[in-house]
Amino acid sequence: MNLFLRWWKFNLVGAMGMATQLALLALFHRVTGGHYLFATAAAVELTLLHNFIWHRHSTWRDRRAEPPLAQLWRFHVSNGAVSMAGNLALMPLLFRAAHLPLLLANLVAILCCSVVNFCLGHCWAFA
Repeated sequence: MNLFLRWWKFNLVGAMGMATQLALLALFHRVTGGHYLFATAAAVELTLLHNFIWHRHSTWRDRRAEPPLAQLWRFHVSNGAVSMAGNLALMPLLFRAAHLPLLLANLVAILCCSVVNFCLGHCWAFA
């Protein structure tokens, strides 16, 4: 698959993941009584699993020679680490310090992590 098509599919899955993460964040934020970092971490974790399934069956469907658990482990170690660290580092800056609304702050954090996540997925998690 050519790189442009793969990038397009990555962003399509990313858009679905973004909607999933923002919806989960809103729900978890309400349920946890405003603990935005806990809500962020839980939303990121569930979204990672969602995105892995879609990336495996769409974005990198031509790279499924390995067992799914091996790819899931690499995806979680790479994309998961970037997403979790990036979101948890940026949310205090964007939500608390810059006073952006919660979901807008999280949207910015997601976008900041996306290019690094594509590179890690392409070169390592699904290599």
